[in-house]
Amino acid sequence: MSWPYYPELLATPVPRYTSYPTAAAFHDGVGASEMEAALMSVPDGTDISLYVHFPFCREICWYCGCNTGAANRAHRLEAYLEALNVEIGLVAGRLAGRGRVRRIAFGGGSPNAMPVEAFVALAERVRQEFGADDPIVSVELDPRGFDHGWAAALAAIGAEKASLGVQSFDRDIQRAIGRIQPRGMVGIAVDLLRAAGISSLNFDLMYGLPGQGLGELEATLRTALAMNPDRIALFGYAHVPDLIPRQRRIDAASLPSSEARFRQAAFGHEFLTARGYEPVGFDHFAAPSDPLAAAAREGRLRRNFQGFTDDPSDILIGLGASAISQFPDALIQNEKNAGRYRMLTLAGRLPAARGIERSSEDRVRGGIIEALLCRGIADTGGIGAIDQRARLRAFEESGLLGWAGDRLTLSAGALPYARTIAAAFDTWRQPGVRQSSNAV
Repeated sequence: MSWPYYPELLATPVPRYTSYPTAAAFHDGVGASEMEAALMSVPDGTDISLYVHFPFCREICWYCGCNTGAANRAHRLEAYLEALNVEIGLVAGRLAGRGRVRRIAFGGGSPNAMPVEAFVALAERVRQEFGADDPIVSVELDPRGFDHGWAAALAAIGAEKASLGVQSFDRDIQRAIGRIQPRGMVGIAVDLLRAAGISSLNFDLMYGLPGQGLGELEATLRTALAMNPDRIALFGYAHVPDLIPRQRRIDAASLPSSEARFRQAAFGHEFLTARGYEPVGFDHFAAPSDPLAAAAREGRLRRNFQGFTDDPSDILIGLGASAISQFPDALIQNEKNAGRYRMLTLAGRLPAARGIERSSEDRVRGGIIEALLCRGIADTGGIGAIDQRARLRAFEESGLLGWAGDRLTLSAGALPYARTIAAAFDTWRQPGVRQSSNAV
């Protein structure tokens, strides 16, 4: 089914809603004391997920909006890892054995920009400090710099899931975004990962890149599928050079138009689903055998700071500079600056610097937004959605959604509009302030 194109309904930038409220609403009135209280209030036996952030890459890609810097000085990495190890002890001490760590995710940045021995030591320390006997371990990786040593390290720590940053296999597009990585390099990384026991492998790909048309996108998708990834995340490039200065190196004149971006997203969806991948939310795809596809089929799909996930935990603890922790009644972010983060931790202080406490209404609205993005259907009775109905009238008249009492259901063609529809339930968003990317 082709997606209907209504440009006026996609004109307003909206958040990706990996949390609600989003990070744009965070403030410095929430910090270390709230983090300590949240950790000490975790009930015994509660399932917990950990996210460990390494904000460095061997090379900085021009398109990237992540909080990351160049891993070009050994002492800089050593200083950061020292602080990270201290924070691990501080957080584990506050938990005091409460909670069961079921999942550990290492992300960045690129964790494989650190020395492999340091990574193995870090993974072991996390497991020991938090008493994680048999967690599901996932790692974000850059194919550049991934080798046999890293494959052996992932096998040694029992990693099951990995995500490769690929973006595009087109050489000209790679040059235009500052990320050169030959097809053969990615292929070698895939072979090594499979041999290391990675059973769920994701490729991050992008549309809306400079000089990219449907032909270039199709060629990248065909090359990717030849390597049999279990998951594909097909993101739209968000060009916001005023917010991300490194993007100024990208030629804005060579970017596809809004309509061309929409056509690329629609093409990607049709191409991947026609070849057996199941759609997961609005920009992820998974092989039917992958746990993410099963979660989508069974109505268990969730959304958190790592995107769409099969992780059922309501508590996600972020470790490292800029990492965000999620609790039922609070979202708390660590100090973003690596230097200040180090000073806080080495002084024995939790490095939480900003965040927001979630009211009961925030939790209800967050649940509605998550349900719409994950399942395309939500019960809005908890908030009395009269104002939202008025805001969504144009979507209803276009056949993109329907109401049955308080039950809101998105139509089959509403996937590219899901974030914009969900934004109608966001009372924190400031429409006149550019803090988000376009929905497609």
